[in-house]
Amino acid sequence: MKSTLSRLAAGLALAGFGLAAQAQPIVLKVHHFLGPQSIQHTKMLKDWCDAIAKDSKDRLQCQIYPAMQLGGTPAQLFDQARDGVADVVWTLPGYTAGRFPKIEVFELPFMMTNAEATSRAAWDFYERYSQDEFKDVKVLAVHVHGPGNIYTVKKQIKTMADIKGLKLRAPTRLTTKLLASMGATPVGMPVPAVPDALSKGVIDGAVIPYEVAPGVKIDELAKFTAETDRSSPALYTSVFVVPMNKAKYDSLPADLKQVIDKNSGREFSAFLGKTQAGNDGPGKEKLIAGGHTITVIPKAELENWKKASDSLDDEWVADMNKRGFDGKKMLDDARSFVTKYTK
Repeated sequence: MKSTLSRLAAGLALAGFGLAAQAQPIVLKVHHFLGPQSIQHTKMLKDWCDAIAKDSKDRLQCQIYPAMQLGGTPAQLFDQARDGVADVVWTLPGYTAGRFPKIEVFELPFMMTNAEATSRAAWDFYERYSQDEFKDVKVLAVHVHGPGNIYTVKKQIKTMADIKGLKLRAPTRLTTKLLASMGATPVGMPVPAVPDALSKGVIDGAVIPYEVAPGVKIDELAKFTAETDRSSPALYTSVFVVPMNKAKYDSLPADLKQVIDKNSGREFSAFLGKTQAGNDGPGKEKLIAGGHTITVIPKAELENWKKASDSLDDEWVADMNKRGFDGKKMLDDARSFVTKYTK
C-alpha cells in the first residue's frame, strides 16, 4: 500500500512539474543596434512583442536588447539571428554589402514613393524573388525607412555641384554608388558610428532619414539639410529585415507558430515602414529647433541627380543577369509592386 501511495505521489509530482513547465513562458531575445529611446525600441519592436504576448496569452514574451547589448556589431546582427545568439533581430541587410543583392533593388535611387507602400512592395518582392537569400532564417518583415536626406556640417547643398568632393556617410552599397555618381566621396558606416565620425571631421556629412537624425546628434553636429522635393520619389531609402532564428521558430508548438505567422508578413512590414517614417516629422522639428538650414531640392534640379545616377539601375539589372536571373523583370516587378501600393 505504501509503495502504491509513493508511486501515486511521484506521479502527481511529475504531472505538476509538467504543468509548471508548460505554463512557463517562452521569452524571445530581440536584439537591435539603436538606443532604448528610439522608436524602433519603444514602438516598432515593442508593439510586435505586445501583440505576440496578447495572441499567445503570455506564453510568448520578449526581452528587447537595444544598442547591441548582446554584443557584436550591427553588421553581425543577421548572423546572430541565424546562429541563435538572438532569437529575433532588426537590422539592415545592406550592412553586409553584396550579401543580399536581390532585395537591394529597393535601395536604387528614386525607387521609393512612401515607406508604407514600399514596405508592402518589398515584402511581395521578397516572397517572389528573395527567399533564397534569407533561407537560413525565418523572415518576419521586410521594410524601408522614410525619404533619405543629406546633412552637412559646413556646406549648404543646393545643386549637385555642391556635393562634389564631400565625404558623405552612406549606409549601404547602392547608396555608396549613388553618392559617388553625384561626385561625393562616400564613406560606408553603420548609423551608430556617425556622431563620432562627424565630430572628428572624418566625414563632412551623412545621409539618413529625419527620423534617426536627432538620435545620432545631427541637430548638434551638422548645420545644413538637403531635402528632396517630396512630390518626387525619394532620393534613396534603406531596406531593413526582421529575421528570426529558424531553430527557435521550429521548436515552438503549432499554435505558437501560428501566433508568429499571424504577426509576420506584408502588414507587419507596412506597420514598421509607416511607423518609422511617421517619426520623420518630430525628427525634422528637432533639427529646425537646433538651427538647421533646410534646403528643398526642386524637381528641376533633381532631374540632374536622376541623370547622374541612372546607370545604377542598369548595373543592378546586369548583376542579376550575371547571376542567372532576369534582372529587368525583377526591376520591373519591384516598381510595379511599389506602384500597386502607392495611394
